[in-house]
Amino acid sequence: MNEHRVWQRFLSGRRLDLANPSPFDFEDTDIALGLSRVARWNGATKGEFAYSVAQHSLDVLAEIRRRTPVSRLSIKLELATLLHDGAEGLLGMDVITPLKPVLGPDWRRLEDGVQRAIHLRYGLAHPLPPDMAKRIKKADRALATTEAVQLVGLTLAEALDPTTFGMVEPPLDRQLTPWPAKRAETEFLAELRRLAGYAGVG
Repeated sequence: MNEHRVWQRFLSGRRLDLANPSPFDFEDTDIALGLSRVARWNGATKGEFAYSVAQHSLDVLAEIRRRTPVSRLSIKLELATLLHDGAEGLLGMDVITPLKPVLGPDWRRLEDGVQRAIHLRYGLAHPLPPDMAKRIKKADRALATTEAVQLVGLTLAEALDPTTFGMVEPPLDRQLTPWPAKRAETEFLAELRRLAGYAGVG
């Protein structure tokens, strides 16, 4: 009988069983590299470079910092925000929202399992506390609307139309310029290591 290989070997030398992921079987560098090479919007965005999930994650983090009072801005909130799409880096793909129902519950379980391993590695609850998850999702959706208008070329009306894209947050007043993958990788990794160092994890 043939056995299906469900593990991924990373450049760090680690091997992660994607069906039964362990928080000890990947490194900071694996997440950073993976996210820097996974494109938002299936890569169908304007500009010389794809807008990577690594850059998106940093932009969501910047937005969380902008809208959160210092008294409520914890290292765990920052780490959870930076890593909110971390599973996509280890799985090597960002499945666009319309495709997820087609893939069904098996895909969601796989993605959730990898995200859980990431949270365990960095000392985060899984699932996140509801208030924290809600704040991250709100900033994430605002970035998505901004991306849709600036990088995908939708009009604001198209982006907000509930019968098509159905964005629920208005776009941000900031300009997005996609970076080369190496810059996204380097900046994501530096931020991850800084926050993990403060948290005493990683």
